[in-house]
Amino acid sequence: MSIQRWVTKAQQLKRGLWSNRRVWLTAFGTTGVVVLLRMLGLLRMAELSAYDQLFRLRPPEPQDDRIVIVTVDDSDINALGSWPITDGDMAELIERLSAYEPRVIGLDIYRDLPVEPGHDRLVEVFETTPNLIGIEKLPDAYSTGVRAPRILQNANQIGFNNILTDGDGRVRRSLLYWWMDDPEGNRRFVTSFSLLLAQQYLDVEDIRPSTASSGYLQLGNAVFRALQPNDGGYVRVDTGGYQIMANFRGPAEGFQQVPLMDVLEGQADPEQFRDRLVLIGSTANSLQDFVLTPHSTSSTSAVRMSGVELQANFISQILSASLNQRPLITSWSEPLEWMWILGWALVGSTIAWVLRSPTRSLIVIATGVIGLTSICYLALIYGWWLPWVPPLLTLVGSSVAITSYFAHLEEELQKSKEFLNSIINTIPDPIFVKDNRHRWIVLNEAYASFVGQPVETLLEKSEQDILSQDQADLFRQQDEQTLATGLGNETEEEFTNVHGQTYYIATKRSLHRDSAGNVFLVGVIHDVTQRKRIEEELRRTAAELVQSNAELRQAGDSLRRMAYHDTLTGLPNRKLLEERLTEALEIARINERLTAVLFLDLDGFKTINDTHGHRLGDLLLKAVASRLTRCLRGSDTVARLGGDEFVVLLPAIPGRDSIETVADKIIKNLSQPFALEGIPLQVTTSLGIGIYPTDSETPDDLLIKADAAMYQAKEEGKNRYTFFQDQDPNNSRVTRSLPE
Repeated sequence: MSIQRWVTKAQQLKRGLWSNRRVWLTAFGTTGVVVLLRMLGLLRMAELSAYDQLFRLRPPEPQDDRIVIVTVDDSDINALGSWPITDGDMAELIERLSAYEPRVIGLDIYRDLPVEPGHDRLVEVFETTPNLIGIEKLPDAYSTGVRAPRILQNANQIGFNNILTDGDGRVRRSLLYWWMDDPEGNRRFVTSFSLLLAQQYLDVEDIRPSTASSGYLQLGNAVFRALQPNDGGYVRVDTGGYQIMANFRGPAEGFQQVPLMDVLEGQADPEQFRDRLVLIGSTANSLQDFVLTPHSTSSTSAVRMSGVELQANFISQILSASLNQRPLITSWSEPLEWMWILGWALVGSTIAWVLRSPTRSLIVIATGVIGLTSICYLALIYGWWLPWVPPLLTLVGSSVAITSYFAHLEEELQKSKEFLNSIINTIPDPIFVKDNRHRWIVLNEAYASFVGQPVETLLEKSEQDILSQDQADLFRQQDEQTLATGLGNETEEEFTNVHGQTYYIATKRSLHRDSAGNVFLVGVIHDVTQRKRIEEELRRTAAELVQSNAELRQAGDSLRRMAYHDTLTGLPNRKLLEERLTEALEIARINERLTAVLFLDLDGFKTINDTHGHRLGDLLLKAVASRLTRCLRGSDTVARLGGDEFVVLLPAIPGRDSIETVADKIIKNLSQPFALEGIPLQVTTSLGIGIYPTDSETPDDLLIKADAAMYQAKEEGKNRYTFFQDQDPNNSRVTRSLPE
């Protein structure tokens, strides 16, 4: 009996739906509007955001142990002393990894130019490592590309790593192939870095690429369906090349990671790499090689993914689909998606039609939203990207349309108004609703309190009746703009109520139309007075801080200059020289280069000082400092130790000949006459040279030996330079002077 009753009710409902076409017209109308908005691309960003949210709600997946990432972070770069990594270090790294017998090695670091030392060794490693895959960046609309080493190109061991980003900067797609035109005009396809590595790995499993019956790429049982221009939430997206949706494993810790220095220092466990796919790439914050993915919650989110982890996710997706039947992300055809959207529109209009109560409809619609979200979430887990935003809009939109229709037909406008008043009066922000004649028809208590008059006084009146003329004209102008354009807007202005109290307010206006076609202007006011005061205080404080910081920086710069520079000549003093010398020796040690210290003493300066006075002597020292500076490179240092003693620091010198060239230049330039205040002056210099690491490996000792060589130059006749030599009668001292 109970079953029969339910059958009878269902039949009655069916007859009722067919007898009143309003439900179907509303559902089709709402669906048409939403589908049109979708086709115009106005819902794309919302659909992508919803897709990302569902992505983040998925349960975490286990680590993919088939892939190991050798990371290059900032600590590794500091340990190696340079970036990019030298060819010698790169060759050492690849040789060590190759000895651990991985299936394939992916080098996710550009090597388009030699980085000495060790280039020849790296070329040899490239030639003798058949399971090594390098990367290149193909030319596209944004860059000219980066070529890979020719030796790897000739061996077909190169894959491109170009990535695709959506309008919000996130990566949701990956490329498998790219079609290129060669110089002869022939079209060929090139393989992506991730697919080439996956194919090398799968080759051991006897899985090779083939063409499925559908015409798409097949690896094992997995068919990689190419993305179409309107798949999922995309609208007319560029699908050049062979694109698929990326199915990321998770935001972090999806793969084993081993620091580069652990490998170079032999601290890595060989079993971590044996029979695995090894990727080498940067995770250093300083290099900023990061992308945003669906797991990133905002553009500034810490949930970023390094480029090498991105490639690992692409590879893992291919391997998991081919070996473990992990689902690929696919979507329905457009007709099926339209039917899906229409179905939810029918659900919304049917619920509103049957219940005929806004409150009960709201509860059931909320349940429907939860059901829709759950279905889309479960579908995504199994690899289906179903529309969420369009059916949500049709579900809510069709139910709202039917509810409004009933309110109009059953003369429930007053009841709806009372219901609306009961809701908005619980809202602390002032809210108003006006008709097209600018009269208030709905107000909450907060708005009446804000204006300073009771609700009963304000209803059916306008600002012209209550507020000052200037205030009323301003509000009418803003209302007219919203009514004329039909677009919502938000403004900020001062507002003075009837009691003379002044506020800063932000008013958001929008238009709403009822089922009878009546247009209403709805406004929500936010009191931003406190915010404005805080902003003004912050601006004032910020200005004061900027001024204070500038003064502190200026004082600090002045103190630093006084501490590290000679007050007469402005040259670096002994303290700064010692710091630069220590740094130069460390760099020379790392790069196996020479560093020279030239110790200068002016010949005959005391005579000039005694004859012409200290003031002219000081001018001569400044002139000597200026000439010395012009003799040197930008990377060299000339310092004054005191009196007429100067020191020149030549870092990173390739050979002894370069030092002699500089010494000759200095002696020649200083021997030219000076004319100071009309007085011709002639000085020469004696110059002693100490070389790192030949003469010494410590800064202090190198200065002492350069000083000793200078004194030897004076003993041998002045106006010359001398290289330091041990006081051994069998050693010949190298001395050179300019001809008189």
